[in-house]
Amino acid sequence: MHVPVLLKETVDLLAVKRGGVYVDGTLGRAGHAREILLRGGAGTTLVGIDRDCRALEESSALLKTVEGVNAILVHGRHGDMSRIVREEVGGNVDGVLLDLGVSSPQLDEAERGFSFRADGPLDMRMDQSAGATAAELIAKWTEDEIAEVLRTLGEEPNARRIARAIVKERSVQPIETTGRLAGLVERTIGRRGAHHPATRTFQALRMAVNDELGELGRALDGGIALLKDGGRFAVITFESLTDRLVKRCFAAHAGRMVSLQQGGERWDGELPRVRPVTRRAVTASDEEICSNPRSRSAKLRVVERIAA
Repeated sequence: MHVPVLLKETVDLLAVKRGGVYVDGTLGRAGHAREILLRGGAGTTLVGIDRDCRALEESSALLKTVEGVNAILVHGRHGDMSRIVREEVGGNVDGVLLDLGVSSPQLDEAERGFSFRADGPLDMRMDQSAGATAAELIAKWTEDEIAEVLRTLGEEPNARRIARAIVKERSVQPIETTGRLAGLVERTIGRRGAHHPATRTFQALRMAVNDELGELGRALDGGIALLKDGGRFAVITFESLTDRLVKRCFAAHAGRMVSLQQGGERWDGELPRVRPVTRRAVTASDEEICSNPRSRSAKLRVVERIAA
């Protein structure tokens, strides 16, 4: 079962209004979305977007249990949020949520290929109806390209050694399963510490397959533009790369006051303008980490749009 991370903290900080309009750009199994609709009550509208068709089916059944609300579910990418929302509800919205990363059901289903814990096809596509799989990408990328992906998206210090091993291994037999790739990485760099040595490699490939940084950049720009004055944008991240991107984007839109040579000062930043609701990232409590270990790396950041 998927347990939504930082559920109360996220919905509290979104300051859900009665009868408001909200967007969940990464709907998943709708844990956060359902709580938003329950808080908003009758007349509340939520546009839920997800690339995973199975997640949309399960979410639809769950959200139908909330009476008097309007849940609009769309198969799509959160990077296309601005277009999707304007097509579905026309105007601006009271709040936007992104809960990034991989859901528990996706990790637990071996056939999705996200995890090395159980052997399965090396897929990693969040939308299994489109795009190349991880197996197809590492079959065609050069050693340099593999190393660059592992270094930039996985922050893997052994990127070159792993890339060289992948190229050598695939010349013997295609690498088509999670177990084969995980075993190859472990043999190449050894096992140290609590984390599996293939953790960074799997993260990098997943992010590349799904263009996660590109999607996030477009979603951040689109989400801020969609907000009404006073509307809030909440983002939950699980990796340092995505958290840094969110932090930089929010800081750029929060801007800063700069002194002028002639006296006085002016605001300098990107529009639309926001103010930080969370001065530093909100993290899971010890109790939540104990009951849901996957919340350990979660970071929540929230901003509110203000008049220019």
